[in-house]
Amino acid sequence: MMPKPVNIDDNNIGLCYAEFASRVPKAGSAYVYSYVTVGEFIAFIIGWNLILEYVIGTASVARGLSNYVDALADKKIKSTLTEWMPINISFLSPYPDFLSFGVVMLLSGLLSFGVRESSSLNNVFTVLNLATICVVLVAGSIKADVDNWKIDVSKIEPQYQAAAGKGGFLPFGYAGVMAGAAKCFYGFVGFDAVATTGEEAKNPQRDIPLAIVLSLAIIFGAYFGISTVLTMMWPYYLQDADAPFPHVFQEIGWTTIKWVVTIGAVFALCTSMLGAMFPLPRVIYAMANDGIIFKPLSKVNAWTQTPLSATILSGLFAGVMATLFDLDQLIDMMSIGTLLAYTIVAICVLILRYEVVESQGYPGLQVKESDKTIDQSLYEHFKQLFNLNNNKYPNVTTSRIVNWCIVFYSIVACLFCAVVIYGQSVLFEEPFYLMGFVVSIIAMITLLVIIARQPVADVKLSFKVPLVPLIPCLSVVFNVYLMLELDLQTWIRFIVWLVVGFLIYFCYGVWHSEENPKKREDGCVLKTASDKEVTKF
Repeated sequence: MMPKPVNIDDNNIGLCYAEFASRVPKAGSAYVYSYVTVGEFIAFIIGWNLILEYVIGTASVARGLSNYVDALADKKIKSTLTEWMPINISFLSPYPDFLSFGVVMLLSGLLSFGVRESSSLNNVFTVLNLATICVVLVAGSIKADVDNWKIDVSKIEPQYQAAAGKGGFLPFGYAGVMAGAAKCFYGFVGFDAVATTGEEAKNPQRDIPLAIVLSLAIIFGAYFGISTVLTMMWPYYLQDADAPFPHVFQEIGWTTIKWVVTIGAVFALCTSMLGAMFPLPRVIYAMANDGIIFKPLSKVNAWTQTPLSATILSGLFAGVMATLFDLDQLIDMMSIGTLLAYTIVAICVLILRYEVVESQGYPGLQVKESDKTIDQSLYEHFKQLFNLNNNKYPNVTTSRIVNWCIVFYSIVACLFCAVVIYGQSVLFEEPFYLMGFVVSIIAMITLLVIIARQPVADVKLSFKVPLVPLIPCLSVVFNVYLMLELDLQTWIRFIVWLVVGFLIYFCYGVWHSEENPKKREDGCVLKTASDKEVTKF
């Protein structure tokens, strides 16, 4: 059994977030970033997906916490509620999880009192979380057996063979690793929460990029270590996906460690839940403050100094989701919205790197007369595409070339990922799939070279993504690939969520937005995400 997949995409997109945080140190995370870069409508899509991410993230952690508590009670909560209040609907949980709802509402009340109070409790939970990880790593290493990574599928009991794949180190192949990456993606999304606190950090342009990079490294180390130990302690096909810690230590007969680790895991999940809930009201506040969702949600309570309405409403929403959906469904729903948001952030990094920066007074800022001429020779177009004139400063033409290349690259990346996922078994047998694979590879490389040849805006930042445009472009490919790995029901739920969002935007947001032309005519001050008032909560 292979340890938890290394999510390369999270490392790439984490770097993109770090650069954006140094550019726009404001509350709202990717919503604000996209607002500044590509305008209000795309920003709404991002913000709406971030709301889904944090709501589902909170609900999934609450459901996981409930599973751990249920494991300590020998699954009596699940069996009793399934018997008394069964939900016989395929796309919902088998039973309503009222414990999850209660935990979410309790922490929502805590967050309503502000950052300082919730941060103090979160610090305590974090210490317990780290202690639990250390106990699992040390205790698990004592019982680790590398033979559990070399299991022969023919020697597995018949009732478990269906869940055992092909056995060995990669029982489900590389396709299984990527499918697992799409599932475990939620474990790395915490760095996005760091980026939502841009207005509350003392030195956001330095501290937030540093915090993002460090958090990714720590998360990787913790998840990699724990997954390695768990799969070495006990065969992968006998693991309990809902509550792995108590199950494994119970099976090896270490009951005392089981209780210690399970109680520690409950506190660790409280940390994760606070981390998932903390950014949610801030994203809602940022969107409501711009008028693209209901304006009353931006009101900050005079006593608590927090967006109280947004916090309570988001808690209710997350609590209902935790009550009605099981863990697997919640994880899939969160992943798809998050991946779309990450894709647009990576694209925004590319756009900003190659945009025209008027304040720099670049010699190349003005458009040449030859650039305005429509009737140009094919060779002149070729020279512009690959910057054979060696322009050193971005201008309108180079920026437009990059923008169009990004559009085509995104389309080709979708084609490439679809061919790899749906045609991998017959890739070199069917000419259609092979041609699509080769053409998409050549097209992506060509577009990447064209983008790389364009002049870059020389803006001083505390952190910049290295190897641009390679890293943002790779991030786009990985994001699209992971999105296509998710099942049809997840896509249907996601589309329904987007439809609801579009109804809110076009029926309310367009008319109340700070960018509404009618507001300008009425003398209202036009506010953008880049010049918002600093609000502490």
